[in-house]
Amino acid sequence: MTSMYKGVVEQMVAIKELLEADYQDKKLFAQAFSKVTIPDRIIKKTLTIKLDNGRKKSFLAFRSQHNSARGPYKGGIRFHPQVSEDEVKALSILMSLKTAVAGIPYGGSKGGIQVDPAVLSKNELQRLSKAYAKAFSSYIGPWLDVPAPDVNTDDQTMAWMLDAYEKTVGHLSPAAFTGKPVILGGSLGRTEATGMGGVYVLEQYAKNRKLVPGKTKLAVQGFGNVGFWFTRLAISRGFKVVAVSDSTGAVYNPKGLKIEDLSDLKKQKKTLSNEELLQLPVDILVPAALENVINIENAGKIKAKTVLEMANGPTSAEAIEILEQKKIDLLPDILCNSGGVTVSYFEWAQNLQGYYWTKDEVFKRLKEIIINAYKDIEIVKIAKKISYKKAASVVALKKILDAMILRGD
Repeated sequence: MTSMYKGVVEQMVAIKELLEADYQDKKLFAQAFSKVTIPDRIIKKTLTIKLDNGRKKSFLAFRSQHNSARGPYKGGIRFHPQVSEDEVKALSILMSLKTAVAGIPYGGSKGGIQVDPAVLSKNELQRLSKAYAKAFSSYIGPWLDVPAPDVNTDDQTMAWMLDAYEKTVGHLSPAAFTGKPVILGGSLGRTEATGMGGVYVLEQYAKNRKLVPGKTKLAVQGFGNVGFWFTRLAISRGFKVVAVSDSTGAVYNPKGLKIEDLSDLKKQKKTLSNEELLQLPVDILVPAALENVINIENAGKIKAKTVLEMANGPTSAEAIEILEQKKIDLLPDILCNSGGVTVSYFEWAQNLQGYYWTKDEVFKRLKEIIINAYKDIEIVKIAKKISYKKAASVVALKKILDAMILRGD
């Protein structure tokens, strides 16, 4: 299997010369750049819990803390059988880039447990979640590393983890985790935040390209929280979503799906596979599931004019080159799905202040941050005559490198 971490580093190295031109002291730049490709810390633990049948079972768990030059580490915790050290290292770098693109004061981290949550009961998941928080408690905190939900985890997972963390450290600390239930200090709007941020990018891109929403066809691959909210909000704003898929296949209607079609996708008749959805002749393809779904094997078959990345790392390094050769715009994940971490930042700020905002205020602030980030990327794209993907990395890495150099790191 291709190393996701290696792919992410290759993407960084590919823009090294573009960045170097902005620095007078080439030696300092080189020193900082070499450090930014390697996570600060990788923590590995074995978590053992008692199952409902009385037997004990162990699970591998990870946390990668990439860079904290701009602020505390920030990143989700995922439960998935394919969680690995390579994956969390790669995703922690993407989190650093994402928080930098958005301009919020965080670094990047990512964690996970190698587990299929579908085979565990609710009580077993609770024990596993609490075991993770307890085992990693010395590496977590409001000014150290702030976890959030990710693949197969949610606000309930964060509630369990927060409880175990607070009991371990001996005091209340709501700002140690984000993505919590509102009653425990979560932010209004957090549930739909990632999808909403992606739709703000979609609207700005459509405006700049003079695309008419009702005539702009989208296909969305993946129907978890991110895919659901992106699809629902895109349709509500007049965009024509013609296909949506979950793990079992895709629902396709060339005339456009309606919001009510999304209420129970599992019961809808699937007429396409996920792979067929990726190859539909649409205006905008939206990968919103897992990483590397667009890869060297299928990138040449992509017919969409634009790819809007809502998943983390859905396009492999080799596929990025192919899409760029085909003149397909690639709107990068570190911009498009930064709505979630941005509202997590709002939640953290609200927790620290003990002062909470309305949903309208959350979305108003989110839109301002997303649109400003988009405009910053477009300025660099035009000035350096590069792709959106490379421009986003240039913007993000420059912020991180500048912070490292200023610190004398």
